Amino acid sequence: MNLARMGSSFQHRLSFIRQLLRRAKQHQWQFSRASNDWDDDGYGAAVYHVKTQQQTYSLLVFTQFIPDEARTDRVIADMWDACFCLFDGVATDDDIERLRQNVPLQEKGRCSVNELVLSRANKSVRLFEHVVESLSHGTQPDSTMLRKIGYLMRTTAVYGSGKFGCADREKFCDRAALSAPFQVEMLAVYLLRWFVIDWVNHIARKLAEKNNRKSVELHPDYAQYLGIGNATGLGMAPFMVNHPVLIHHWVQARETALARAFAIDRLDKAQQDKFQQLYQQTHLYLQGWQVDDVTQSARITLLLGELKQYDALLPDVLTQSYPLHQLYHYCQQHYSLEMQELMVSLLIEILGAQADDLSEMMSANENISLNPTMRLGEMKSLIEQHYAWALAIDFTAQKNQQTFWYYSEDKMEPRLGKRFTEDGANLEMPLAIARDVVALYQKIIACQKQDDDIMLGELLLEYPEYRAIARRIQLIANHPYGEIYDNLIDDRIRPIDMLRFKLSFFGVSKFDPKSDLWTRVNLFQGAPLPPDNADDDNELWFLPQLSDVPR
Repeated sequence: MNLARMGSSFQHRLSFIRQLLRRAKQHQWQFSRASNDWDDDGYGAAVYHVKTQQQTYSLLVFTQFIPDEARTDRVIADMWDACFCLFDGVATDDDIERLRQNVPLQEKGRCSVNELVLSRANKSVRLFEHVVESLSHGTQPDSTMLRKIGYLMRTTAVYGSGKFGCADREKFCDRAALSAPFQVEMLAVYLLRWFVIDWVNHIARKLAEKNNRKSVELHPDYAQYLGIGNATGLGMAPFMVNHPVLIHHWVQARETALARAFAIDRLDKAQQDKFQQLYQQTHLYLQGWQVDDVTQSARITLLLGELKQYDALLPDVLTQSYPLHQLYHYCQQHYSLEMQELMVSLLIEILGAQADDLSEMMSANENISLNPTMRLGEMKSLIEQHYAWALAIDFTAQKNQQTFWYYSEDKMEPRLGKRFTEDGANLEMPLAIARDVVALYQKIIACQKQDDDIMLGELLLEYPEYRAIARRIQLIANHPYGEIYDNLIDDRIRPIDMLRFKLSFFGVSKFDPKSDLWTRVNLFQGAPLPPDNADDDNELWFLPQLSDVPR
């Protein structure tokens, strides 16, 4: 749980996208196109349904023309190519009309308890226009462009859990289909991906008709290869700090799966072959992971070299006792964090269904109270045991508290400021965990000099500003994976490490950093499209390989 390792994370079998699609297949969810009302240019509305084991949900998508100058990945945008919501139930005509008036406004509109997710997306213009033009001329698009970009549209925010008036999680968390974290958000994006394929085919067909040509539809292999892009920034980072119990449950599930892999004493021939296939397909897949960011590009190059070097060792190690533990231990000793974290995902994959029950432990009840009767001596010991890393930081040095986190006034989104050169530190968000732990520790020492038998509650009555950090320390004693063991306000902070860690649990791929503050990623790349999900037996869809088809 340090930032360097967190920033090297990969999606894995317990990621939320993977959970969603396994559940959809297992329970044979029924997907259907309810309606589309588009003009020849593709502007209008579309409705899609998914019937789960308990409830039917509707995706409503509203498309509009926007000028190029209004197109941006930033959250400050106020126009998008497509705006959509996930509706709880079957949307009536009245619901559709109400949402037509509000969903395109996003934050400025009005959502109700029936809307589970609110979101928006923009075209990846260069690829979108190329695909439309190609299909409208009766040919398939250039596969090289498909591989390079990987999606036709990307979302800029996916809001749920009560934001902007949407339903609180409590409304649906006891439904089997949606009980795991972030399932409504992932479901909305999955359905959007289906819409995008329909949409691009419609626009190409109408363009061909207008020019007396015959169009073709996007080849099914190409359609399945394309995911949904996402641009993610600082808005995701505070979640990592503000939900320590939930994060602990996520990581504990993954670590438990890894421990199960380590405990396998022998792999049979089928398991050895499966690992070899998984390893080779991972290598081929990662060759298509190309980014402009210099740091990440160098890490990918190193990773590919390590994968190639390690390939020669596999046949021998896989036949030995406790082979999966040996594989990881060797990576720890010889290879980069990127390689180590990739190996975690590969080892968990070998467990197959033997890991899937762990998804049940990835939700959490976060209503945990402070224990005010704890003696200061015990509190001091907890800090020394769990926060020795924080006590080692010198917070009198400016570099160790150079950064502060705050919410922007316009969009209420997290931002970073420079404490000693910029205004606004008085509006700092409470994310300086290490600094606050050290301050409480020093206060405890000072109080103990006066009376060694003081209860924590007595100290907090006099110094209530320490209440939140005291509760957190008690909480982390029982949830150690819930803390980031790094200073989040020093001059070297890379928030993108926090983003990648959280996004890996979502199940995204192709991390494409645009700075230390935001990244683009790909969701559902390679996933079977909704009508085919129940019949798709390809366990390695999350490592898609794109073969050329006749143009």
